[in-house]
Order: sequence, then structure tokens, then C-alpha cells
Amino acid sequence: MSFGKLYTYPGNPRSVALWAVAKANNLELEMVHTEPAKGLSADYLKLNPLAKVPTFVGADGYVLSECVAIAIYLTSQNEKTALLGKTKPDYATIVRWMSFANSEILPALGTWFRPLIGRDPYNKKSVEDAIQRSNKTMHVLEQHLLVNTFLVGERITLADIFTAGIVGRGYQFVFDKKWRADFPNVTRWYETIYNQPVYSAVVDKLSFIDEAVKYTPPKKEPAPKKEQTTKAAAKPKAKEVEEEEEEDKPAPKPKHPLEALPKPTLVLDDWKRKYSNEETREVALPWFWENFKPDEYSLWRVDYKYNDELTMTFMTSNLIGGFFTRLEASRKYIFGCASVYGVANDSVIQGAFVIRGQEALPAFDVAPDYESYEFTKLDPTKKEDKEYVDDQWSWDKPVTVNGKTYEWADGKTFK
Repeated sequence: MSFGKLYTYPGNPRSVALWAVAKANNLELEMVHTEPAKGLSADYLKLNPLAKVPTFVGADGYVLSECVAIAIYLTSQNEKTALLGKTKPDYATIVRWMSFANSEILPALGTWFRPLIGRDPYNKKSVEDAIQRSNKTMHVLEQHLLVNTFLVGERITLADIFTAGIVGRGYQFVFDKKWRADFPNVTRWYETIYNQPVYSAVVDKLSFIDEAVKYTPPKKEPAPKKEQTTKAAAKPKAKEVEEEEEEDKPAPKPKHPLEALPKPTLVLDDWKRKYSNEETREVALPWFWENFKPDEYSLWRVDYKYNDELTMTFMTSNLIGGFFTRLEASRKYIFGCASVYGVANDSVIQGAFVIRGQEALPAFDVAPDYESYEFTKLDPTKKEDKEYVDDQWSWDKPVTVNGKTYEWADGKTFK
């Protein structure tokens, strides 16, 4: 008898552990092929308004999203399982590593390999930055595994299975011979986990690559040949030829809609450095308002539309992190902060952003889940709007929603 349905697609790294623990617990799951990049049905969006996978729907009608939660739920169906640890500290540490893999390792790793295999637009600077971020997160694993065989305790746990499912994409595409030499502990650990029947039963045969996948630019279509003129036709003058050639050349298409805007006098990277290196209220914010150009940039308030569905604050913070990761293609044109306010099962998401241009959509629609947020343009000449931006970027004041005050809990910066 089927235990339920799993909405995902083959090869989804966030689903590897789900298949592994389901098989280990003899839980029959039906896969409903669901790939956000290829479009989603209205029925699925009712199950998961964030338009993400995986989503679990039990035979009893129980609906659960977020891969970490699904993995724990499926594992816990075996009351004698050792995969969730022996003690409460074990369990908390297992969740910690799973959250780390989901919100830190995978976003950086995906931004590295996806453009190389044609899944996302290629931007050299973005890929180089992603490589640095990936190696930084993997170094955390490398150091931990220097003196530990497994992530938690002395035997395999759900943390190992889940994290291996995430890291496996790296070994498939970019963790080549040189990389493995720099991360021997991670590689030893991954081989150990792969050779556990609970993991190897649901993944392809392990085969290390010698060289990372390289980006291959798409081939340009050859220009159609011009019809040859008859010998009798008069030869045009050099200047006329130049003018004709200029007319024939199509205008280059901008790689990003905002790239077509004139070069601004305020360099956004200068502000990002100021914000990162100086005291926020004392130095950075006064500098921002002194240099802000309302004809070049606009300010936006961002509110999450589904606050009533938020649960644990750390999961909500991960949700923000995922949204920021999917904004990567607009990094040159955006700066902003978004925060979780409140406590578990009673929280809200708010944020403030400065973006190039006067419209929000060109900057934010690179993220598939942008429709989960409401964007309200702010007026920098209004005191209350300036104060809102200051508070959102300073993380030191609560917010009031529908007459209720929510204290700041956690925040993330997109810069």
C-alpha cells in the first residue's frame, strides 16, 4: 500500500535522502513528476504556494513541504531508527547539518554547476563567486571530518544521507581530481556514505570525474549570405559601404533588462562595501542618503504574502536565503535586507531593497518565487519611508503588523 506521493523530479538533490529513508523503512512512495522550470499546475500551487519541490502528500491527505521536514517525517516512521540519533543533542546536531547542507551548500553549489550544464544563464563573475562560496562551505565539512568519520556520532545518521545527496551533485559535475585532492576528508566521507546500502540503493553508481564540466558557449547561427550583385552594378564608395555595414549590424541585446539603462553615477558596489565595513546607523546610512540618486535607483518594501504558513524561524530564514540565491542574476542591480520578525509559528517576513531603475519586476522576476512577495515602492522624500529603510537595514527595531509587535529574530543581506 502506498504511503503517499512525492512531488519531485529524477535527480533532484533535495529528494535523494527522501527516497533513501523511504526505501529503508519499506515505505512505498509514488513519484509525481514535478519540475518547476517546466511549469506547475494550479493544483500543485495549492499544495506548495512557493512553487518548489519536493512536496509530500500522504495517503491520509497529510501535506508537508520543505525537504528537511519531509526527511525527518519519513525517517521517524520507524520508531526504532538510529538515523535520528540517540540523544536530543544528537537530534539537534543532525538537523543543524541538514539545514547547513540545504541552505548553505546547495545554493552555492547550484550557482556553480547549473550555468555550466545549461540549466541557468552563464555569467563568469557569478560562477567564480559561487566557486569561492562553495569551497568556503565545503571547508566547514572538511575541517569537521578531519577528526570525525560521520557528521554526528560514530555511525551513519540522516545528516550524512541528506548531506551526501546534496554534495553528490558536486561530484557529478565539478568536484574533479584537483578539487578532491584539496578536500580529501570530504571525499573519504562521501565514499563511506555511498557504500552504505541505505544510500547506494537510490543513487547512480559512483564515478569520479577527472575534470570539471566546462562552459560551452552556444553556437551562433551563421548570418545569411547576401545576394551577389551583378558585375555591372556600380561599386559603392567606401563611406557608403561602411554605412551599409553599420545598418546591417543588429543592436546587441542586453544580457539583463536593467543592463540597458544608462550608467549610474552612484556605483552600487561602493554602497555595498560601505554597508559591510562601517557602522550601519552611524556611518553607512548617512552616506547612503547623501549619495542616493532617486532618478537612477528606486526603493522598495518587500512583504511575504503567506506569513500564516511560516513555522520555525530558522526555516523561515532559510526560505529568505533561498529567495536571495535565486536573485543571483540581478546581483549587480540590487541591494537589500529581509528579516524574520517574531517567534516560531507566529512570525512575518519584511525587507527593504534599493534597485536600479524604477520598476521592481525586471530586478526580481529572475527568482521563480518572486510572486510570493509583495513589492511596494517607497518615497525617499517621506520621513516614514526613510525610517522604514533605516530600520530594515539596521536590524535593531521591531515591526508592527496589524497592531501586533514582532521582535527581530534573524535576517539576511543581499549584496
